[in-house]
Amino acid sequence: MAFDAIVVGGGLLGTATAYHLTAAGARTLLVDRADVGRATDAGAGILSPETNSRDPDAWFRLASDAVEDYPALIERLSEEQSGDTGYARCGKLVVAASDDEIESFERARRIIGERQRSRGRPTREDLHEVSPAEARELFPPLARVHGAIYSRVAARVDGRLLNRALRTAAGARALVVRDGSVERLVRDGDRVSGVVVGGETIAAGGVAIAGGAWTEAFGRQLGVAIPVAPQRGQIIHLGLRATDTSRWPMVSAFHHHYLVAWPDSRVAAGATRETGSGFAPHTTSAGVREVLDEALRVAPGLAGAEIREIRVGLRPLTSDTLPVLGPVPGVSGVFLVTGHGPTGLTLGPYSAKLVAGQMLGKPPASDLSPFSIARFGV
Repeated sequence: MAFDAIVVGGGLLGTATAYHLTAAGARTLLVDRADVGRATDAGAGILSPETNSRDPDAWFRLASDAVEDYPALIERLSEEQSGDTGYARCGKLVVAASDDEIESFERARRIIGERQRSRGRPTREDLHEVSPAEARELFPPLARVHGAIYSRVAARVDGRLLNRALRTAAGARALVVRDGSVERLVRDGDRVSGVVVGGETIAAGGVAIAGGAWTEAFGRQLGVAIPVAPQRGQIIHLGLRATDTSRWPMVSAFHHHYLVAWPDSRVAAGATRETGSGFAPHTTSAGVREVLDEALRVAPGLAGAEIREIRVGLRPLTSDTLPVLGPVPGVSGVFLVTGHGPTGLTLGPYSAKLVAGQMLGKPPASDLSPFSIARFGV
């Protein structure tokens, strides 16, 4: 059987690509190897580009478009009765928890303010500074911080639930899912015309590669270098018995960690950024210590929390930290949707939507040129 499109990889990027393809009426096959440690199953799900001061403008523009597209996607999934996604607007605090973070906080305040003024949103009511006392009122376990910025519009999403909902909705539109590994791409000259799975050749009009941290292997088959490598992230889910955490905002400071509160008396604390970890999705004593030390530095009120679960994910990190999206120069019929690093849940559904549109011959609504594989000298 031939398909209009084949998607390789069943994490959020692959599933979302398949969802958008099937929504457009394309006969689609999703090939899922279900690798242990894929980033989707461990990610924190912070959706707040307006409080980001770390990533470049190209990322910020794409992330802003992506987060603005989220409500419509969540509404569609709800209408399609695809199941809970964990999506909610919960707010976020950016704080300077110690003296060494004051300079970083001032820089963040400048960048966040400049972007807010240039875009004209969020409003001052939705994104503004708050006092240390106000910050602690919003997130009671918080240390007495030196400064705080509050975004009322920041949201979170559960990657596992969202992935399941997207697959359910795509399945209702006749998405075909095949468990297994793509042994190789089928090339006819300078065109990819299908894949080989379990010794069987399956033809398609286009192939999307959403292999996450495992994507690099396909570069060799395409004759290009795809500089995506695994970066291990460990995240600890803390339980606070008989505590209502449903109204607590997310929190981030400036040691590259965060706290995400969930309604079930739970706070996710993360995460390590272990570049060079290889394909080793396991916890480490050093990683667990790092996460707990940072969580308690920022929010000492969490000291009595129980450890409910530790999740480990392998982020697909590129050499310049930006995703790889779109076609491969010199090879037709194949598209990349990978390399989102620690922001896959932020960018993922929208990146997938844009690439799915490209596969169907539509021009992308956002500028994808900064994310082309060509930037690496293909």
